[in-house]
Amino acid sequence: MRTPDDPLSRIFAALADPTRRDILARLESGPITVGDLADDYPISRPAVSQHLRVLEDAGLIERTVNAQWRVCALQPGGMSDAAAWIAEHRGAWNERFDLLEQLLRKET
Repeated sequence: MRTPDDPLSRIFAALADPTRRDILARLESGPITVGDLADDYPISRPAVSQHLRVLEDAGLIERTVNAQWRVCALQPGGMSDAAAWIAEHRGAWNERFDLLEQLLRKET
């Protein structure tokens, strides 16, 4: 699969996978070593590393080296582009749902 070129597409592509969303949820409580993350998934460590690379490329996490430990943490503001896009389009979506609801009520 080709990596998306723009930051917003990379964020949404990263969020499309349930394992990556779970990793982000686990990181909400604070930084975690790659080994501790990998222990909780029924996939290989290289597969976990690939998920982490996608999240890092999307700007959602940062990985650092602390002695022999590789540590992952949420990237502050990593979701800001996605949140801004959703906020920008939320009004139009709500308006369309309101119109649909009105049409459905007329039909009954």
